[in-house]
Amino acid sequence: MKKDAQFNRRKFLGLSALTAASLPLSKYAIAQNNATTTVNNSFRDKIVPITVEERKQRIARAQEQMGQQKIDALFLEGTTSCFYFTGMRWGQSERTFGVVIPAKGSIIYICPKFEEDRAKELIKPAFGDEVRCWEEHESPYALIAGAVKDRGVVHHKIGMEERVRFFIADGVKKAAPGMEIVDATPITAGCRMIKSKAEIALLQIANDVTIEAYKMAFPTIKAGMSQTEFSTNISSAFRKLGFSGGAMVIVGKYSALPHGSIAPQTIQEGDIVLIDGGTTCEGYESDISRTICVGKPSQRQIDVWNTEKQAQDAAFAAIKIGAPCEVVDAAARSVIEKAGFHKNYQLPGLPHRTGHGIGLDGHEWTNFVKGNKTPIQIGMCFSNEPTISIPGEFGIRLEDCLYIGEDGPHFFTKQSISIEQPFG
Repeated sequence: MKKDAQFNRRKFLGLSALTAASLPLSKYAIAQNNATTTVNNSFRDKIVPITVEERKQRIARAQEQMGQQKIDALFLEGTTSCFYFTGMRWGQSERTFGVVIPAKGSIIYICPKFEEDRAKELIKPAFGDEVRCWEEHESPYALIAGAVKDRGVVHHKIGMEERVRFFIADGVKKAAPGMEIVDATPITAGCRMIKSKAEIALLQIANDVTIEAYKMAFPTIKAGMSQTEFSTNISSAFRKLGFSGGAMVIVGKYSALPHGSIAPQTIQEGDIVLIDGGTTCEGYESDISRTICVGKPSQRQIDVWNTEKQAQDAAFAAIKIGAPCEVVDAAARSVIEKAGFHKNYQLPGLPHRTGHGIGLDGHEWTNFVKGNKTPIQIGMCFSNEPTISIPGEFGIRLEDCLYIGEDGPHFFTKQSISIEQPFG
């Protein structure tokens, strides 16, 4: 690479010591740390897992809401909400596994009989250790209905959140005549939307790790590098920090497609490169995007990047406790539209919502989107990521996540400064 290109890359990275900026990450790591096998545990040492007591409080909060909404019990499959309440994950298969959380009393696990021993290894007795098993020729739905009945039926309603598959909900309905199957998402999502201080601390670590991994990997960008090679370097940086993680890398005109393209891409001088990824910390996810130009950016690229930054700033400024979520989306769109881009998701312009909820899932309730009247509350966490997509040319996305404190919104990470300085 030419000397002036080397200088430009160092300039946009905004870092003071890039003595190995053109080296692959493995060599860069040697230059920085004199070892590629040593894992940096400084972030992992800060982790404080969610306590048993906090999970008990979550169950109690859900039970309180069940009483208010006249629901006798919730059924959850072994997905994220199960982990949120019980600390165990199972996943989904054609064999029904899940947990019944009654409005009153201890929880009951429903499990295939041949998986009982494995389930008992994963179940935390502090939340209830009753496991009811079904053989391959038996009905798990009857077990679910029986578990609800045994804990007490008052309202004749069983709640199921949106992740419970239809065949299970339908099976329970047929196995429990007289019982109504109702939507329990307002309870599960309602609990999960409001993060505790312990959850926010874990999200902070995930975000800090992601920024550090990006800082390690960005100096490896060079002309002729494939998107796959750079993505691999980012994943390697996460591993160096003791975490699994990665990022989507989108190059040039394909950056106008918010989630990229299947077309192979090679980075060239003057290309916009959009990076979107993250990691998890005790299950809590980060989601950060940075957009830069390799080499010297054009005035057009700088102007659009600056408009995107202004939109992200406007979205953040619109966040007020008690305000409806939709005002944040409207604030970002106003900036982009005033700059001459199209309205109502049309391109060139902002093709998607301004932000999404984040926590144990990368995308969870609730969203910064038109029509969402949900009031912004203390403890909520969101991404702030207005995008400007210009088909056939390039796209710019700046994404930082935030939490709502008692005094308003706080970014987990420092925003990008300029197209040449992706790290605050």
